Amino acid sequence: MEKLQRLVPGYRSVGFMLVMGVTMGVVYFCLDHNNVIGFNLIGEANIAKDYSFEGCDLFNGSWVYDNKSRPLYNEQECSFMADDYACHKFGRKDFEYQFWRWQPHGCDLPRFNGTALLEKLRDKRVVFVGDSVGKNHWVSLLCLIDSWIPDPSHKVAEWHGSLITFRASEFNASIDFYWEPLLVESNCDDPVHHRVHDRIMKIESIEKHAKQWIDADMLVFDSYTWWLVPNMTLLWGSFENPNRTLIESGRVRRYEMALKTWSNWLETHLNRTKTRMFFTSLSPDHKEYGDPMGETCYNKTEPIMEQGYWSKGTDNDLMRTAQSVVQDLEKKGLKIELLNITQLSQYRNDGHPTIYKRHWVPPTESELANPIANSDCIHWCLPGVPDVWNEILYTYIRYKV
Repeated sequence: MEKLQRLVPGYRSVGFMLVMGVTMGVVYFCLDHNNVIGFNLIGEANIAKDYSFEGCDLFNGSWVYDNKSRPLYNEQECSFMADDYACHKFGRKDFEYQFWRWQPHGCDLPRFNGTALLEKLRDKRVVFVGDSVGKNHWVSLLCLIDSWIPDPSHKVAEWHGSLITFRASEFNASIDFYWEPLLVESNCDDPVHHRVHDRIMKIESIEKHAKQWIDADMLVFDSYTWWLVPNMTLLWGSFENPNRTLIESGRVRRYEMALKTWSNWLETHLNRTKTRMFFTSLSPDHKEYGDPMGETCYNKTEPIMEQGYWSKGTDNDLMRTAQSVVQDLEKKGLKIELLNITQLSQYRNDGHPTIYKRHWVPPTESELANPIANSDCIHWCLPGVPDVWNEILYTYIRYKV
């Protein structure tokens, strides 16, 4: 033995390492692996607490191709997918639109964690209020958290007229959507039968809607697409009153008036110590109506890489009006953030359903023969661009609310 020790000076240390290796192996297999995972999550949580918004503009950046971490969920596996946004189900064959990640300049978006989000929303009610683009945003969030609630009995969505309620029972949390496309009352308020040729709005009436969401802990508003029609009538009085007052008004003016009604209601009725609000800026329309040489979203398969690109279909005046109203609410002490998703979404003319969605009204032969002119360039395929809107919303909720 002494001879062996002289020939191999590291003999004792090698023996020690072997013993320790066996011991560590035994310990590893005897460990409670849930606790090991817990340690990792604690580490992640500690890192998450250090996340800072300082010097970080979440809305200024570029799209990066990423087929490793994207998509964040599978269209076919989302329990709450809607046919309006299920592009693969309705025939889209290219999937590159699912593999783009938003990279802000100067910082990273934190990784989405559904459990962490639901913990922040425990015992709370969130309501998305708006039109079908707002519903697009809401469905994206449900798909993002779906896999984080593995038991189907712990998650359910129920339709109650204009209100769709999603409940995560384990967290006593609800994430709802309320159909209110113009924010104020209108003849487009039916959540199913709202395709009205002559739109009429009660420009000073919002209580019928607002009483359905005023008790929420968090509100996410959007209202843009329905204002793009050239003609709309403003109503004073009831729809049934033969002596009602009707006037025509320009697009920007009527938008400003509706937002004023909305903001006045919030200022008067909102519980300022309880409720946090987000207003989603204008979701761009990549269909340039009336321009025969204009771009469209049909057959686009990758983002626009030109920095600062701005679609002609986006109304800058409406955007400035919304920004101004939100800033005024903030100055008056209401807790509201503008989710400025317009520029980052401008680059993604590849992310729309075009013809790959359920058609609630069967297309005519002429429409089928002209897919460019009849493409949906307003809504978004899922998984896709609205997932990034929700990653940004998640960042605010988890680290700033």
